Amino acid sequence: MKIPNGHEIIQLFEQFAPKSLAMEGDKIGLQIGRLNKKIERVMVALDVLENVIDEAIKKDVQLIIAHHPPIFRPLKNIVTDTTQGRMIEKLLKHDIAVYAAHTNLDVAKGGVNDWLAKALGIEDSEVLVPTIDTKLTKLVVFVPASHAEQIRHVLGEAGAGFIGRYSHCSFSTDGTGRFMPEEGTNPYIGQSGALEAVDEVRIETIVPEPLLKKTLSLMIKAHPYEEVAYDVYPLENKGEVLGLGRIGKVSEMTLAEFAEKVKTNLEVERVRVVGDLTSKVKKVAVLGGDGNKYFSHAKFKGADVYVTGDIYYHTAHDAMMQGLNIIDPGHNVEKVMKKGLTVTLQNMCKEAGFEVEIFPSEENTNPFQFI
Repeated sequence: MKIPNGHEIIQLFEQFAPKSLAMEGDKIGLQIGRLNKKIERVMVALDVLENVIDEAIKKDVQLIIAHHPPIFRPLKNIVTDTTQGRMIEKLLKHDIAVYAAHTNLDVAKGGVNDWLAKALGIEDSEVLVPTIDTKLTKLVVFVPASHAEQIRHVLGEAGAGFIGRYSHCSFSTDGTGRFMPEEGTNPYIGQSGALEAVDEVRIETIVPEPLLKKTLSLMIKAHPYEEVAYDVYPLENKGEVLGLGRIGKVSEMTLAEFAEKVKTNLEVERVRVVGDLTSKVKKVAVLGGDGNKYFSHAKFKGADVYVTGDIYYHTAHDAMMQGLNIIDPGHNVEKVMKKGLTVTLQNMCKEAGFEVEIFPSEENTNPFQFI
């Protein structure tokens, strides 16, 4: 096991939620501190407030990965007798880096909106607001017949070969590979200066562009040859659609019953509800954070109810006029990302052989109280 540095942890994270998924203008990435240091403890937080920073100091954290960027608007100054200035001062004094993953974590497959959908029991979910068509590449690799099955397995486990709901898809052709190892080589098959003819298999598979770098790395590591022969081609085929929010089916119940389920499963005291409490709910749309401008997408896709935060007064009126029910559990329900991302990063670090402790922040950052 290896103690990783900050760059290595973030490189892993960005395989899961690449920066390219973020909405234009979003403030993501490293915001405070440095990554060129050993990281033994990572804390996952929804917000970076002073109580969260104090928690990180107490727990000897070197890196905070947060959903909401602590620096969202440009700073004109850093005055340390203000709350924000004091927060930045504490982070720098204790050498705690802060990395923000906002809309890229919302859009990512298996990210915030999937965690919310799972918590609400939404099944057969699909993207509510498409933002990205994933680009696809065709990977072709030539491998000795003895290692063909191993390479196919490695490619499939890396995420290559997905076509719709089918995984590990590939095509193989038998052939003869010819090569002459030059002086100074250490060939797996053959001898330097002698032309070799080897029974090889040409393996073809589809790789989403965001997974290409990882897939190539794993393939080359598993391949027996000193120099791996492979080709990568861009494809015109449409890849997986990614985006904000999710929409799918739930067991039929009334709006009032579903509102109670939202309260229980998302661990909130109160929710605001727009619509007839006796109406039936079978199709649900959910979008973490402020979903005001996307309610028409929920209506267009046939949702009986739209679950999102920060609903404006006039947005509620517009939804009522269109016959769309709304449940507003607040913005803070995105706290599901603390547990979700912790588990995801723990698994990724374990697979990478990194010895690092990853845990969720225990501090409450919801600014609202109900009395």
